[in-house]
Amino acid sequence: MIEIDGSYGEGGGQILRGATFLACVTRTPLRVYNIRARRPKPGLQPQHLVGLKAAAQVSGATLEGADIGSCEIRFYPGTTTGGSFSFEIGTAGSTMLVAQELIPILAFAEEASEVRITGGTDVPWSPPADYFRNVAVPAFKIIGIETAVELLRRGHFPKGGGEVWISVSPVRELRAVMAVERGKVESVRGISHCTNLPANIAYRQASSAERALRRAGYSEIRILTEAGTNPTGGPGSGIVLWAETGTGFRVGADALGSRERRAEEVGNLAARKLLEELQSGMALDSHLADMLIPLTALANGFSKIGVSKITPHSETMIWLCSKFLGSSFEVESLKGGGAVVKVEGKPPSRM
Repeated sequence: MIEIDGSYGEGGGQILRGATFLACVTRTPLRVYNIRARRPKPGLQPQHLVGLKAAAQVSGATLEGADIGSCEIRFYPGTTTGGSFSFEIGTAGSTMLVAQELIPILAFAEEASEVRITGGTDVPWSPPADYFRNVAVPAFKIIGIETAVELLRRGHFPKGGGEVWISVSPVRELRAVMAVERGKVESVRGISHCTNLPANIAYRQASSAERALRRAGYSEIRILTEAGTNPTGGPGSGIVLWAETGTGFRVGADALGSRERRAEEVGNLAARKLLEELQSGMALDSHLADMLIPLTALANGFSKIGVSKITPHSETMIWLCSKFLGSSFEVESLKGGGAVVKVEGKPPSRM
């Protein structure tokens, strides 16, 4: 059994998601203690419970201590067979954080899988559905995970009410990745949306983002606008932008609307975030790096990736990979910003 101190680093839900994912893939029993020990509300919260129980269900695991407020859990993985699953997070818990945990687990299942998740699709502190579909999914395919994510209905904070459908095909081994510099930006794409709000909000977000990008020297820009309704959810808006590059990886950024922020400010914020991610010249943005770093540790061969920034989430995943896989990452910080991450992968089939 591997024992993980849940207060390590940021000490949030990321360490729990990462540890259960690695436990499932390696079929290693897991104990996590001090869960969210330094947070205002320590222990498991509803959104963490859904992710834990989902990981347990798809992997045939036995789960102990899975209660609201619990600061310790034990997780005994079984066999991930694949199949059809459905999970309801409730309110606006992030569907994409659950998807981020389940997709790599189901990639190593015996059969193909389909998953429906209801909850929040565009909520704070998590990747929006449009980022996941247009930035993360293409990156997963490069490393060897065949998955699709369909947005059936949007859900915003605090009501949620969104729904996504995910398919994952089984893979024998992941491919190593060599992608350091992003090369030339071929174009910038995006989706600006609003739900249960006037349609011009989506347009104003998109127009503001496009103006900021053109001022920065980009000319090939196409941002789609979408205005919809959700009778079970509340109002909300957001915009996701991504740069198409020569590596095949996309560099992305996003911003969510709020009552305190005009639509023009939302679009401008998303553009600023994208320009910051592009500034380092690295192939992967900081959020994608969080997702891909553990996958390179499971790939067949040596990977070398350039990331715009090493985040606390990335540091946590590097630490967890060393615990579960014995991975020895080499991280080189660059003077101009960004970092290069190197690791020799260890496929689960060889463990």
